[in-house]
Amino acid sequence: MVIIAKRCVIFGHVQGVSYRASTCQKAREIGISGWVRNLSDGTVECLVQGSKDQVTEMTHWLRQGPVPSNVTDVQCYDEEPADLDSFRVTR
Repeated sequence: MVIIAKRCVIFGHVQGVSYRASTCQKAREIGISGWVRNLSDGTVECLVQGSKDQVTEMTHWLRQGPVPSNVTDVQCYDEEPADLDSFRVTR
């Protein structure tokens, strides 16, 4: 399987609404690796990696987020895959 990675920045009302925890849960359901964290400017950043289909599914989910969030934009950039074997919330 070919592994790809994307770094995404999520804009909108995405902090204080369980966005990181929900992202981690969804990523584990899909079976991808990476991380998610809050940034000081109020956005959320994450790295997602897996197969093309897995990463596509995850980036679609990032655009919706959990129910209390209000995502206004998601910007994703190609990254080199890292040596990651799970998905976690970081600081």
